[in-house]
Amino acid sequence: MNSFYETLDLRGEGLIQVRRRRRPPSSFNVFKRSTVTMRDRSKNRKPLQRGRVSVEAIQAVQALKRSKTDRYLLERAFESKFRRLVKADMVAVLHEFQRQNESLLALQVFEDIRKEHWYKPRVLVYADMISVLARNDLCEEVEMLCLYLKTEDSLEGDTDCFNALLKNLMEFGFTTLAIECFHLMKGIGCDPDESTYRFLINGLELKGETGLSAKLKQEAEEYFGWPLELQEEEEPLAL
Repeated sequence: MNSFYETLDLRGEGLIQVRRRRRPPSSFNVFKRSTVTMRDRSKNRKPLQRGRVSVEAIQAVQALKRSKTDRYLLERAFESKFRRLVKADMVAVLHEFQRQNESLLALQVFEDIRKEHWYKPRVLVYADMISVLARNDLCEEVEMLCLYLKTEDSLEGDTDCFNALLKNLMEFGFTTLAIECFHLMKGIGCDPDESTYRFLINGLELKGETGLSAKLKQEAEEYFGWPLELQEEEEPLAL
């Protein structure tokens, strides 16, 4: 009951009962009119932050994974889910497949990204892709990516990124490709540092390629003007 009866004595008029409405408890007494302004979330969307993946990117990842065993369904998923994404979401999908070790899906996403008008080649992206493919023994795909790299225009000359690439190639046994990418590095005007030579020389010596490693040692000494100290410990890359 929200009301109760109270008996009042109105000074000589007799006793009467007055129905008084009970005040609701204070915990329910906070109904205030407010205005909620809705905005279109598709407008002015902030760039994707590290550690965050948009709903659209998550849906694309799920759709592509569900369809990966069927070529026709996979192409439909690319068309309906992936190719409609904004740049940041496309890159997020690529990183997610790399993280999940979905090597072939990562490769297909990367090939799609290369067709976008905003695409700009990044050596570090190639290094990450080669690592994912090599972990899954996709040697032909690694060779194909190195071929892509050689044909890229406006390739950045970042020594640390090339070092990451060369290190991955050497660690997975792609000695010839590593030497080719080393020549590519110098060909675009990117100066190698001591770590560059160290990765190559140590890797060649582990493979028994003593002749080639000796040539690189001599080249490094002429380049830097002093003998290269070969450390057994791996140096962290400043990426």
